[in-house]
Amino acid sequence: MSTLPTTPTDDAGSAPAVHVPTRLVVHALVREDGTVDAGELYTVAGLLGMTDQQVRLCIKRLVAEGRFVHEGRGRKALLRAVADVTGSITPNVAYVRHAYRQDHGLAAWDGVWHLFAFAIPESSRSSRDALRDSLRHLGAAPVQSGLYVSANRIEQLVEAQASRLDVAHAVTCLTSTDLRVGGLADPPALAAALWPLDDIAARHDRLAHLAQHCLDRLAQPDDPTGPEQLTMAVQLAAAFTDAMEPDPLLPPELLPQPWPGAHARRLTAACWTALARAGTHAVTGAPAPRLFVQYEELLASIPQHHT
Repeated sequence: MSTLPTTPTDDAGSAPAVHVPTRLVVHALVREDGTVDAGELYTVAGLLGMTDQQVRLCIKRLVAEGRFVHEGRGRKALLRAVADVTGSITPNVAYVRHAYRQDHGLAAWDGVWHLFAFAIPESSRSSRDALRDSLRHLGAAPVQSGLYVSANRIEQLVEAQASRLDVAHAVTCLTSTDLRVGGLADPPALAAALWPLDDIAARHDRLAHLAQHCLDRLAQPDDPTGPEQLTMAVQLAAAFTDAMEPDPLLPPELLPQPWPGAHARRLTAACWTALARAGTHAVTGAPAPRLFVQYEELLASIPQHHT
């Protein structure tokens, strides 16, 4: 997963600093026909501060791993994906759609806490660790050893994972509208105690800062070049992933208001709409990166964002 520095660049005229791994840039530039134009790749990587040597080494590794085949030489080369490799940078549609529904007040919390308890022996330690990782990935927080809680209905996903790990017999699911932890019973206070809300909010603040910078650049009279647009898209996708992956998508009723996540997602949607409107690939006739297509399809499936 890509990460962002804790502070943006000091230069108010430049884009907020976003660290994007070279491999992720290659994945982001895979076009609808499964190819990556090496010239485009080197140009975008250069705009992101990467050297040609970094790009060459990354291509070499990806080819050695069997993820791409390499045709031609240098900037005139073409990379051809052997399989779909864009999953590391594209969002989970159902997850993101739920986030936007919450932002628009279309997924009100019913006041129910969803709890998951398990007692898995040391002999099945790898399965136990995998179940814990899955619970955290699904937004559940540890209450105490072997007990996790979520504000969302994720039982079906947890039970499916427990079955895959062959530990379903050791997992108990229950719900409560009367949860108390360490003397805390107020739902927002519980949420603040159980989830790292400050860190999650900071990630969304960084995403919002980047999205606003991109919107400002796209609104300038001198339209950004095609490579600049692609660079914005790669940065935006990386920052969106960085903000969303650790977000448990707690209902707004449990969060401080205004919540930075809703603001960041609104700006991100507006930015993708502006990038699509700029339409460099539509003008040149070149195949669009799958990243563009997947985000456009996602935005078409969510409630209309407010400007």
